[in-house]
Amino acid sequence: MSARPQTATATSTATLIREMAARHHVTYVPTRSDLLANDITRLADDRVRLDEVECMLLALQRAGHLSRSQLVHLQAKYLSETRP
Repeated sequence: MSARPQTATATSTATLIREMAARHHVTYVPTRSDLLANDITRLADDRVRLDEVECMLLALQRAGHLSRSQLVHLQAKYLSETRP
């Protein structure tokens, strides 16, 4: 996903995700699979790149604070708020 401008407001989904990550002391640390996926994407000449908020969602899900369906719901809501 291409990088989007950070336009978080006090009521935005991005703020909710950041607060959830802070509350649970979760940070995103890329796994070997993440690095491999980035390399494959780059070699395929794609421009898919997760931004900081989307990485926080992955970290929250990996830490067990979100289910997969909750992650997808929050990401869709976030993307709809940040879509130009």
